[in-house]
Order: sequence, then structure tokens, then C-alpha cells
Amino acid sequence: MSTTEKNELSFPVLSDPGNKVTRELGLLITLPEQLRPLYVDFNIDLPATNGDKPFELPVPATFIIDSNGVIKGGFLNADYKQRIDTSDVVDVLKK
Repeated sequence: MSTTEKNELSFPVLSDPGNKVTRELGLLITLPEQLRPLYVDFNIDLPATNGDKPFELPVPATFIIDSNGVIKGGFLNADYKQRIDTSDVVDVLKK
């Protein structure tokens, strides 16, 4: 089940199988060899989730893009627990 389906979202959500776009944007972290067994121990199968072999993680990012393809706002932080505040997104959309 996709994120859109699971959360019943009514707006488009980027899906990036194989991390192609993430790689182009330079927002991809390759998990060090010594951490891979830890992920396996927690039943986190990055290759299966990503749809390819490497143990890679995208840096969490949000981009607000207008209808002309211009990025009007964004947020990124390697700490996946840090996310853009919804009110900041709304402020950008109002402009």
C-alpha cells in the first residue's frame, strides 16, 4: 500500500523507486557497512523498500513547487525526526 493510499491523501506525493531523483538532487546517504546488520536486526530491509540493491537512505526533504516548476520553499534535514511545520508550508502556499 502506498503512502497516498495508507494516509488517504488527496494531493500528489513523489514516489522515487530506486532513488533516481534523490540521487540527482544529491540527497542520498549510503548506509555504512557497519550499520547494515543493525537495520537487518530491526527487520528494516532497505534494498526491498527501495527496489534496488544498495543500502541507501534519502535525506528527508519537502519541496513546494509552483505550477511553473519553480521551487518556492523547502526544508531538508538529515535527522528524519525533524520535519517542516505545516504552518510554514501554508505560509509559502499563501504567497
